[in-house]
Amino acid sequence: MNDQHSKIGSIEIIPLPAFRDNYLWLLRRGKLAAVVDPGDAAVVEDGLAAQGLDLCAILLTHHHADHIGGVAELIASRDIPVFGPAAADIQGVNNPVAEGDEVSLDRLGIRFRVLEVPGHTASHIAYLAPGLLFPGDTLFSAGCGRLLGGTAAQLHASLRRLADLPGDTAVYCTHEYTLANLAFARVADPGNPERDEWLVECEARRDAQRPTLPTTIARERRVNPFLRTGEPAVMGVIADRTGVRPRDSLECFAALRAWKDVF
Repeated sequence: MNDQHSKIGSIEIIPLPAFRDNYLWLLRRGKLAAVVDPGDAAVVEDGLAAQGLDLCAILLTHHHADHIGGVAELIASRDIPVFGPAAADIQGVNNPVAEGDEVSLDRLGIRFRVLEVPGHTASHIAYLAPGLLFPGDTLFSAGCGRLLGGTAAQLHASLRRLADLPGDTAVYCTHEYTLANLAFARVADPGNPERDEWLVECEARRDAQRPTLPTTIARERRVNPFLRTGEPAVMGVIADRTGVRPRDSLECFAALRAWKDVF
């Protein structure tokens, strides 16, 4: 197996780099594949051709162009299901889904549960299977999405929900933001040796032109400052920066997210 690929059960997961820092994820079993957030049709078609795969489904997490831009072209000659958030009204979605719905990709032998995780956008969803999460732009390694339609309270709640998932859940984020996020995390959550260990590993991966992803929920609990906004160290940094100690984890999160926007 290619050293940039990973495997969950019988499903091989293949990163397709796109644009400046996106990953479009192919889920492969045998000669069939599904794709998550195909922002660029040409990248997907090239990936399918290189692997000799037939596309059998598309999964969308939210409506931003770098996540849905390839849908129209990919379905122009294919009669396949396109799953996406019901609240977003995305053109091309023929299987709108919402909280608690099940996405059954029977031909690939995998089923996902839909989680509504608003915050980055108001209608954002994630796809969860045993040991496997596609969070879209809600959760990144050592970071989280910007507020582009949702609220800090929504995103904080969504991240807490994801942090409660089993620790061994592999997290396939949609952007290669890890090194930049870790640079911010060193300032926002100083004195975190596990974060520093992850930074060393990620630098080695990028030097070898490999993705830093997937990460895991357990790792993110330890290294991601946006999942640690109840920790005294993070609260203390925010208090030093703003002159006011946060009253709770949400207030700390809102201040941390606003700081990251200008970091």
